[in-house]
Amino acid sequence: MGYMNSMSGHLADSSPVSGGGLSQNRKFSYGYASSPGKRSSMEDFYETRIDGVDGEIVGLFGVFDGHGGARAAEYVKEHLFSNLIRHPKFISDTKSAIADTYRHTDSEFLKSEISQNRDAGSTASTAILVGDRLLVANVGDSRAVISRGGKAFAVSKDHKPDQTDERRRIEDAGGFVMWAGTWRVGGVLAVSRAFGDRLLKQFVVADPEIQEEVVDHSLEFLILASDGLWDVVTNEEAVAMIQSIEDPEQAAKRLLHEAYQRGSADNITCVVVRFLVGHGNTTTEQK
Repeated sequence: MGYMNSMSGHLADSSPVSGGGLSQNRKFSYGYASSPGKRSSMEDFYETRIDGVDGEIVGLFGVFDGHGGARAAEYVKEHLFSNLIRHPKFISDTKSAIADTYRHTDSEFLKSEISQNRDAGSTASTAILVGDRLLVANVGDSRAVISRGGKAFAVSKDHKPDQTDERRRIEDAGGFVMWAGTWRVGGVLAVSRAFGDRLLKQFVVADPEIQEEVVDHSLEFLILASDGLWDVVTNEEAVAMIQSIEDPEQAAKRLLHEAYQRGSADNITCVVVRFLVGHGNTTTEQK
């Protein structure tokens, strides 16, 4: 799931991988759509998972955009959420469990990579739904945006090397940021935090920034997407575009198609989660 072999941009656009589901407690529905877009290879992965932890229904959603090959993104997709729900503090201190798990999964990936001569890396933009809490954790430049009361709010910050705080952190660690077509760490990498990237690890950390939101009647939906969407569509446009689309799989496909039409040059992956409590979305809930 989440991986397609190389295919031409035209073919990829006409047949994105998509799907979706509904939580057992009918509190949220989700959908995804993913395509290589105009690229000949696919380095985007995603995960949509509903699990039970200590009697709680938990939603786990993630978008992982690989660079330098697909290995890091595939590894994070396969291991991050399994590691997280096994963390002893997952329910009692979810934020520290998420931060621990991001770092632990990163170091495990680097250990597994010893024999590789290419330096793969990956972003991770994840949303964890526990009860009436939504925790968004981000590393890299995939992005999470919510619609609350009809308005768009970014709930993650893109980790770019030219941000003042990121640049200072990199320089304090002995690294440098320079322009090479775009701002890059060490003149190489266009994101300032990532999984993997062993050669830049002391500068390019996998420490997530975590934001918590309350799930209430004003929270309508969440979009998680790789920069293949955000390069060409603003947060406000994305929210407005799918506001009236109740089926989250159709909403994710709409975003993907729009990004492709607007000339996105990257792989495109979108996950949409709709919050059903108190919204009167009976049509969605009866599915």
